[in-house]
Amino acid sequence: MNLTQEDWISQLTADKNAVILDVRTEDEYNEGIIPNAIIDMDIYEGHEFIEKLEALDKTKNYYVYCRSGARSAKACDAMNNLGFENTFNLLGGFLEWDGEVVSPED
Repeated sequence: MNLTQEDWISQLTADKNAVILDVRTEDEYNEGIIPNAIIDMDIYEGHEFIEKLEALDKTKNYYVYCRSGARSAKACDAMNNLGFENTFNLLGGFLEWDGEVVSPED
């Protein structure tokens, strides 16, 4: 499901079963992340990316973002095909994110 930033934040804030998934490249990830993005999985890793997805808990609710929203939409599609129950794509991605940004080391 595609969500605007406002809806994404609102739903995420109320979700006790949420996981924020960053599917950008390592270089993009290192430039800054959305707070509490605990998983960095580069969608460009192909088969390795799918293997990493398969290792995740499919009952969690995944809030997925990338640079512009295109890769995260593809990631959500892949996750849905693998049996994930709830995936939410951030429309506009990190480029349009106007919320807090933190360093991955924080």
